[in-house]
Amino acid sequence: MKTTIRKLALPVIVLCLMVFTAACGSSGSTSDGSKPKVKIGSKNFTEQFILGELYAQALEANKYPVERKLNLGGTNVAFEALKNGDIDLYPEYTGTALYDVLKEEAANDAQAVYDAVKTGYKKNWNIELLNQTPFNNTYVLVTTKEIADKHGLKTLSDLSTKAPELEFALIPEFEDRPDGLPGLRRVYGGFEFKSAKLFDIGLKYKALTDKQVDVTIGFGTDGQIAGFELVSLQDDKGLWPPYHAVPQIRGELLESHPEIGEIINKVNTLLTDEMMASLNWKVDGPDKEEPADVAKDFLKEQGLID
Repeated sequence: MKTTIRKLALPVIVLCLMVFTAACGSSGSTSDGSKPKVKIGSKNFTEQFILGELYAQALEANKYPVERKLNLGGTNVAFEALKNGDIDLYPEYTGTALYDVLKEEAANDAQAVYDAVKTGYKKNWNIELLNQTPFNNTYVLVTTKEIADKHGLKTLSDLSTKAPELEFALIPEFEDRPDGLPGLRRVYGGFEFKSAKLFDIGLKYKALTDKQVDVTIGFGTDGQIAGFELVSLQDDKGLWPPYHAVPQIRGELLESHPEIGEIINKVNTLLTDEMMASLNWKVDGPDKEEPADVAKDFLKEQGLID
């Protein structure tokens, strides 16, 4: 009798496991198993909040459930979250991915940088790149017209020699990253400022316009540059590679649901330098709109959501 019971037990256990597995379905899917929940992350500044909302709302309009994990922090935090599966995608910048993550030498050709990042991410982590945006949010050093006129500043070469007379507003990571102050000193020489104070990324322009500092680091699509009539100094020796925004997505998710990539790529196509700067200014300018509202209005205007 014991032998008979043992022979019957195994098939029963297997059958139970099959029923349990079928009932549970795949992790992260909706109840009908058709559309997975997409966890969208971002880094910790205005443009990233807007991009995260653009992607989230576009996916939601196509019936994808979305979990927002915006404002994660800097590159290291956001990328670790992506690798660990805490998020499924977030917008990064091609130059940052090349320099900070892959630790490769800079290149000035936008397509070459994109191709290098795409290959490296796929090989190392099975992370895919969607299409990069037309806008290039490269680094710029920014000053006021008053300071530029007083010190004759038009280029980074000019600034490299005048730095000892000026106070600089740093942002996190810029002091140490190879395309930050170390890169400026390597390519241009000089850049030893009278003082270099660390500011939160959202406060650097206030420090500049309040005359707490004379120069700060900005990004090409910052709305404050045009909004406050600031002066961007020309990178006359070509230090900085392109920094096009590019959504990075877990390879297995894109493979199983390629429509996610198609939806986000439609959004990216529309984001020119001028358009992204205008969206940023709606949040950072005097109207202080919420990133979610700015994203919603843009997507409606473009006919991507109802």
